Amino acid sequence: MYRYDEFDEAFVRDRVAQFRTQVARRLDGSLTDDEFKPLRLKNGVYLQLHAYMLRIAIPYGVLSSRQLRQLALIGERYDRGYGHFTTRQNLQFNWPKLRDIPEILDLLADVGMHAIQTSGNCIRNVTADQFAGVAADEIEDPRPVAELIRQWSSLHPEFDYLPRKFKIAVNGAPQDRAVIAAHDIGLQIVRNGQGEVGYKIMVGGGLGRTPMIGKVVRAFLPKADLLAYLEAILRVYNLEGRRDNKYKARVKILVHELGEDEFRRRVEAEFASLDGPSVNADPEEVARIAAYFAPPVYESLPADSRAFAAARSANPAFADWADANLFPHRQPGYAAVTVSLKSIGAAPGDATCAQMRAVADLADRYSFGEARVTHAQNLVLPHVKKDDLFALWRALGAAGLAEANVGLITDIIACPGLDYCALATARSIPIAQALARLFADQRLQREIGPLNVKISGCINACGHHHVGHIGILGLEKRGAESYQITLGGDASENAAIGEIIGPGIGANQVPAAIERLVAVYLARRLKGETFIEAVRRLGLAPFKAAFATEAGDVAA
Repeated sequence: MYRYDEFDEAFVRDRVAQFRTQVARRLDGSLTDDEFKPLRLKNGVYLQLHAYMLRIAIPYGVLSSRQLRQLALIGERYDRGYGHFTTRQNLQFNWPKLRDIPEILDLLADVGMHAIQTSGNCIRNVTADQFAGVAADEIEDPRPVAELIRQWSSLHPEFDYLPRKFKIAVNGAPQDRAVIAAHDIGLQIVRNGQGEVGYKIMVGGGLGRTPMIGKVVRAFLPKADLLAYLEAILRVYNLEGRRDNKYKARVKILVHELGEDEFRRRVEAEFASLDGPSVNADPEEVARIAAYFAPPVYESLPADSRAFAAARSANPAFADWADANLFPHRQPGYAAVTVSLKSIGAAPGDATCAQMRAVADLADRYSFGEARVTHAQNLVLPHVKKDDLFALWRALGAAGLAEANVGLITDIIACPGLDYCALATARSIPIAQALARLFADQRLQREIGPLNVKISGCINACGHHHVGHIGILGLEKRGAESYQITLGGDASENAAIGEIIGPGIGANQVPAAIERLVAVYLARRLKGETFIEAVRRLGLAPFKAAFATEAGDVAA
């Protein structure tokens, strides 16, 4: 994994020192709240409903065990003993005091971390496939290019005050595990007809009040031209993007209003006018960055593990966990392990400081000291020997982290909602908890199979509800919480926006409504057919009919 050098260290320390003076000026009244707001946002500090919130960058989701322990220390010393992992592969602390945040940033800098550009109208934390570098289906590891983009975009003088926030994701395998189509820019690593590796570039994806799937502006871009092409896109957006209306300021609106072809023409014209060699990364620098992502020194092992097979046969609970939480590794004898942060009744994405330390210890013991954060708000231990999986599972169980539900109906994505967020109009966490309890039975979850439920507490869609197989959007309606259900969304390489299936319903009616939708699927699916496949085959009509009973109860 990437390690900060002297330049990175000085860069982050200077930023902390600068923000320390800004916090002091806010506390003594020299800065008004309005003056302080853009300064704190550029350092990841939000003002939520009850307290400040600090959002910490975890570039492309990669964490060392040392960094994870430092996050645990910060959570115990300056927060309430837990942190919240987000769909941007970041970590949020929800209760820090403003006066303590410079100290927190110094502690982060001690382990090569920061909160720079985790908010504000700038290029945000670059995200990637959580299985980068280990996935057997990968064309190329996306982490080096994600790190290159991080370095290029950090405090970029031309793009520091964009019309709106800007998000980039990189995926290195044919299967999209980074939701690239829902980003302002999505980069898909591909091979052309000559076998050369480059990028398919999508622009204009995004969720929120106007959900859109990104459009392909370049089917193949040579690797060497990446930064110049990104600069061309950002320049067109910076010049043409709207600044008079924040709801129409995202690049997706510009792509829509200009049209895909005209937007592409303007980007290509800007790209042609740039002095590519002065913008693109030096090949030696690219090689230097890539060298940090060399694979660890694996043992030479057989592909199959007798110890793993024996444990599976002897312990059905372990077998269930292995079926749900393991991902194929490119190295024989190893597996990538997803650690679910979705135990039944818990807030999705939350981890206690004790759990963070437990994962850090297990990363040291079993995974070369490395962990990952997923966009689905879970953690990953990417390099575990199959021989060690049973011992790892038992240790995770002792830490309350052995839920066998990855990709299943209780592996729910949810934003913090009205329990924390000043923008939220309804609660998300209690809905997620109620659904998890309803479908808690492991046999039922396995019977249902892969099903992504995603919940947002407002139209900003931080819970990605638009691309959930089942999406739930909480809104305020006549002083009460009302929940809108969408169906058919997809966050994969078959990206799609879900469709609303009926009027809003009350919070207490959501679990029964989702139960009805699942019942339609179980009754009408074909052999081997997943929920999303059944929705595509059947259409929405049978699901709408089942939902109408619940909606009718509301109307009555």
